[in-house]
Amino acid sequence: MILHFYFARRFIRVFLTTLFIFLAFLTLIDLVEQMRRFNSDNVSFTDVFFLTLLNAPAGIYQILPLVMILSSVSLFLTLARTSELVVTRSAGRSALTTLASPMLVSAIIGVSAVTLFNPIVAATSKQFITLEREYKNQETSTVSIGRDGLWLRQGDVDGQTVIHARSAIEQMTTLNDVSFLQFDTNGQPRSHIVADQATLTQRGWQLQNAKQWALNTTDSPEETARINAQLLVPTSLTEERIRESFSEPSAISIWDMNSYINELEEAGFSARRHKVWFQMELARPLFLMAMVLVGAGFTMRHTRFGKTGVAVLAAVMLGFGLYYVRNFAQILGENGQLPTMIAAWTPPVASILLALGLLLHMEDG
Repeated sequence: MILHFYFARRFIRVFLTTLFIFLAFLTLIDLVEQMRRFNSDNVSFTDVFFLTLLNAPAGIYQILPLVMILSSVSLFLTLARTSELVVTRSAGRSALTTLASPMLVSAIIGVSAVTLFNPIVAATSKQFITLEREYKNQETSTVSIGRDGLWLRQGDVDGQTVIHARSAIEQMTTLNDVSFLQFDTNGQPRSHIVADQATLTQRGWQLQNAKQWALNTTDSPEETARINAQLLVPTSLTEERIRESFSEPSAISIWDMNSYINELEEAGFSARRHKVWFQMELARPLFLMAMVLVGAGFTMRHTRFGKTGVAVLAAVMLGFGLYYVRNFAQILGENGQLPTMIAAWTPPVASILLALGLLLHMEDG
C-alpha cells in the first residue's frame, strides 16, 4: 500500500502541474483571440478578460484527455529515469499492479470532472455565449422547451412576437397548434393569432386556418376577429437560427440532461444529439483511464533502451488518434448512423483493450 500511495501522490502532482500549465497557455491564447474579436472602443479589457475566464473551463475540459496522457508519459518517464520502476519490478510487482494506483486516480479525476466540473463548465459556457452576443449587439431569438410545448421569441423593428406551439416536427420548420402574441415597440399587446399549423418559409411564417384578434383597439377583440385559411406572418428567423437558439449539449449540466431530453421529445424534437453527448460524458472516466494506459504502454521501460523521444511521440500520436476516433463516433451517433450506446461506449472500451494489449506486449513480449 505504501507504493500505491506513493505512485498515486506522484501522479496527482504531475497531473495538477500539467493542468496548470495548459490552463495558463489556453487563457493567454484565448485572451489574445478575444481582444482581436472585439472592438476595444465598445468593450473594455476587463470585459474581455472576464469573457476569457468564462471560456477557460470549457477549453480545459475539452483537452482533459490530452492532459491525462501527457501526465502519464511524464510520470513514467520520471520513474524510469530514476530506476524506480526497476526497483519496483525487482520487488515482484508487475506493470499492471504498478498501474493500479494511477488508474484509480484517473478514474476519480474522470468521475469528479463529470459530476462536479461539468456543471461549472455548463454554467460558464452559457454565460459566455450570453455576454458574447450582448457585446456584439447581435439580434437573438430565444427558444424554451417545456412540458407544455415550445416557446419562441422573435424581434423586428415593429416589436416582439412570442410564439407558442404544442409540438413541432424534427426539422423545426413546422409548428402545430400554434399561437402568436405580437407586441409593439412599447411592449403593449398588438394582436393575437391562433392557427392549426405554422410553416417557416423564406417569406415568413405561413399559417393554416388562422384566427386573428386585434388587441390595440377600443373595440371588442372578438368583434374584429378575422379568420383566414392562409395567413403570412413576416419573420427574420431561419431554420439555422432556430437551431442555434437551442442549448448546446455542453451548455447543459449533466444533472439536468435527462429532464431536458424528455422535454425535447415531448415537444416533438429529436434529442439524439443530447443523448449521445450524455452517454459520452458517462463514458469519459473510462476514456481517461485508457489515456493513462496508452502513456504507460510506451514509457514503462528503462531509458537505457533508448528511443525515448520516439516512444513519447508514439504515445501522444496514439492518444490523439483515439481521441479523434471518439469524436468521429460521436458524429456518427448524432447523425443516427450508429446506435447511441455503441457510439458512446465502444471507443473508450476499445481504447482500454488496445492499451492493455499494447502494455502486455511491451512487458511480456
